[in-house]
Amino acid sequence: MSQVLKNNHSALEFVYEFYLKMKKSKISLAYEGEITHQITKAFTALAESSMQREQDYTTVQKKVFHVMVECLQNVSKHAERDFNYYSSKDGRGIFLISKDEKEYNITTGNIIRNDKVESLRELLEKINSMTKEELTKLYKQQIREGRLSPKGGAGLGFIDIARKTGQKLIYSFLRIDDENSFFVLTSTIPRVKT
Repeated sequence: MSQVLKNNHSALEFVYEFYLKMKKSKISLAYEGEITHQITKAFTALAESSMQREQDYTTVQKKVFHVMVECLQNVSKHAERDFNYYSSKDGRGIFLISKDEKEYNITTGNIIRNDKVESLRELLEKINSMTKEELTKLYKQQIREGRLSPKGGAGLGFIDIARKTGQKLIYSFLRIDDENSFFVLTSTIPRVKT
C-alpha cells in the first residue's frame, strides 16, 4: 500500500473513531476554529432547531442559548493567539454541546497565558463557592464597580452562567508549555424545569 493510501486510511479511521467517541459522549455539535458573531448565530439556530425537535421547555431553551452565547463570547474575547498550532488569529477555540435525558453540557476550550491561570482559577473557585443570592449580589457589584480587563468583562460571564444554570462550573487547565495552557470550561443546564 502506498504512503498516500496509508495516510488516507489513517485519516478515515480517525474520522470514524471520532464519530464513535462523539456518539458515546452524546455530543450533538462539535466545532474547532475561530469564534465569530456569525458562528454564534449559526450555533444558536442549530441548537434551537434541535431543542424544538426534542420539545425541551422554553425556560431550558433560553438557558441553553444564554450559556452558549456567554461561553462563545468568552472564547472570542479572551482566547490567546495560537501561534504554535494553527494560526495567529485571536478567538480560536473548541465548542461542544452534548445532551442526555437529564441535561445539556456546553463545553468550550481555548488557549490562555499561564500568568492568567491562577487568577482565573481563584475567580472560578469563588463563583463555585457562592449561593445563587451571593452570585446575584456579586454580579450587580461587578456591574457597578468591577474593573474591566483590557478585553472587557470583569468575570461577569462566568458569574452569569453560574446564576442562570444554578450549577457549579466545571473547569480544567491543561498546561501546553511554559507560556500557555488550554482552558476547558463545561456548563451544565438541567433539561427539567427548575
